[in-house]
Amino acid sequence: MKITQIRNATIVVEVDAYRILVDPMLAPKNALPPLKLLGSRLRNPIVDLPIEASPVLETVTHCLITHCQKGHFDHLDRAAKHWLRSKKIPVICTPHDADHLRQLGLNVCPLPDQHHEPQPFLGGLIRTIPCVHGRGLVGLLMEHGVGYFIQMPGAPSLYLSGDTILTPDVRDFLTCHQPDFSVVPAGGARFDFGQDIIMGISEVVAFTLGAIARSVDSILPPPPVMRGSHIGYEYLMMGQP
Repeated sequence: MKITQIRNATIVVEVDAYRILVDPMLAPKNALPPLKLLGSRLRNPIVDLPIEASPVLETVTHCLITHCQKGHFDHLDRAAKHWLRSKKIPVICTPHDADHLRQLGLNVCPLPDQHHEPQPFLGGLIRTIPCVHGRGLVGLLMEHGVGYFIQMPGAPSLYLSGDTILTPDVRDFLTCHQPDFSVVPAGGARFDFGQDIIMGISEVVAFTLGAIARSVDSILPPPPVMRGSHIGYEYLMMGQP
């Protein structure tokens, strides 16, 4: 298995003959609006796609979406929609997002309604773990997606947590399933008001108690801190020793 971070939440998971693009944001630098109203209002994305992204994207066979509604362009932007349509890439999602994505003209392949239980996936299994994308008032306004647990024959198991704080569902999942590798949005991102909308430092520490952070083979060397927006957004890639 190989995990390549393209930019922000956008990664490519390579396993056997499959190349799975996750939450694509493909717009050029500064093409999208800022996510803050006050203070420094940098437009998004704040970095360009790396020049190595193009050949990696050309290998993509499937796309996986964790969440994409209520203005979450950082997980599926206009450029990504156009690219997915032009390539006719199968887009795998939950039933919740299926109609929305069909209206965009995408090649939608929704998981069954019982997606919280293991389902067939590219010769292996996939299941979802619910996300909570913030607490309090911010949490009420946010779109709450899912994380994915992927198990493929002969490959390490992989947990893509999606945008979530640390919840009892996530803790229970880690206890029961002990994924070999986890990809976790972290950094305590927040808007102009309210609390963190993804895991902050203390929650990341709690998450990693059952795993040891280590480097992941990637052909795209990221900057020292990869941020998905100006509100602060980092990805941690963790694996069992």
